[in-house]
Amino acid sequence: MPAPLAFLPSRPAALARLEEFLPAAGHYAAERNFVRAGHQDVSQLSPWVQKRLLLESEIVAAATRRWSFPSVEKFVQEVYWRTYWKGWLEQRPTAWSRWCEAVPRLRSSLNPEQRTAWEAAIGGKTGIAGFDAWAQELVATGYLHNHARMWFASIWIFTLRLPWELGAAFFFEHLLDGDVASNTLSWRWVAGLQTPGKTYLARADNITHYTDGVHAPEAGQLASAPLNLKEEPLPKVAAWTEDAAAVASLPMYERVGLWLHPEDLAVELGELARLKLAAINASWPTSIAVRAGWSDKVSTWTQAALREGATRAGRHFAAEVAAEETSDLATTLVAWARAHHLQAVVAYRPFVGPWLAEALALETDLATAGIRIIWRRRAWDTEHFPHATRGYFPFWEKIKSAH
Repeated sequence: MPAPLAFLPSRPAALARLEEFLPAAGHYAAERNFVRAGHQDVSQLSPWVQKRLLLESEIVAAATRRWSFPSVEKFVQEVYWRTYWKGWLEQRPTAWSRWCEAVPRLRSSLNPEQRTAWEAAIGGKTGIAGFDAWAQELVATGYLHNHARMWFASIWIFTLRLPWELGAAFFFEHLLDGDVASNTLSWRWVAGLQTPGKTYLARADNITHYTDGVHAPEAGQLASAPLNLKEEPLPKVAAWTEDAAAVASLPMYERVGLWLHPEDLAVELGELARLKLAAINASWPTSIAVRAGWSDKVSTWTQAALREGATRAGRHFAAEVAAEETSDLATTLVAWARAHHLQAVVAYRPFVGPWLAEALALETDLATAGIRIIWRRRAWDTEHFPHATRGYFPFWEKIKSAH
């Protein structure tokens, strides 16, 4: 069983890992596909980036200071994949709501043969070289190399013939970097749904080569051809954008509070950094882990990251921090806002996913109490999300031109 990687849930740990990786960033393109013990050929920054304990802009700036852009282009491109996925899903949120509806329905409708295959897959007992080790590594460490994730998803869908939605749920349950957009849409891509007709088929020789022979499945163990999966088209909507008038009104309020949540834990950097805050709330809704389907490991790590972010925010803003566990986050925050005589609450708006549901309930209850919530979005997202309209490479060409 692999030893847990040192993913300490703090910004200092994220910065330390970035510094550790930077000397290797220039060799990323040549080595990134090799899945080796320790995963030192890739950055392993994703758990911290997903919580924005480390900002994408910081990673790109650090890499391009250390190396010429051509040397780290592939690494920088991978940083932007996360941005692309999130921007794409903001414009097609039905991809998430469909997945949420499908997971419990598909679990309950597995026939006996499928259920046996599903239990073997999540238990790492299929007998397929590599696949079983990755299932066990995922549960033990909360992390998988991206190439292993692609192989795993392909084998799940095309060899074991299990619903992709249940594979995405298995990942989302255990990944410390489990991101609604990156996880859901990557599984869709492997399945041939994200880019219709374009699938990813795991090959035995590719697995053997890129694991240096550690895992060598027999060719006959893996599907030789993908399935032809279909779906109803996803409707496109206008993505949420900042209300400029609401943002401009912030200085008018004498008492403003901050809601801190685990999708953005570096609030001392960026748009909120210079605000004068009367209070900060970083409370944890006790039912969110069950609703999201997170393991205890993921829930515990996320709560610890939230506490660390709250400590830094309290220090930076010199404001009192409330951080309690609550069965009703919206009710708790309304009571907190009243107790501190807040006229407005500010927060980075969560993205499509479990935290957005909490945010919308909070917005409604605060409005009923006569307290305004003013949503912000980081300049990075505002700049790049509008370009995530089609495939990644048209998106990347627009980004690359700025470098």
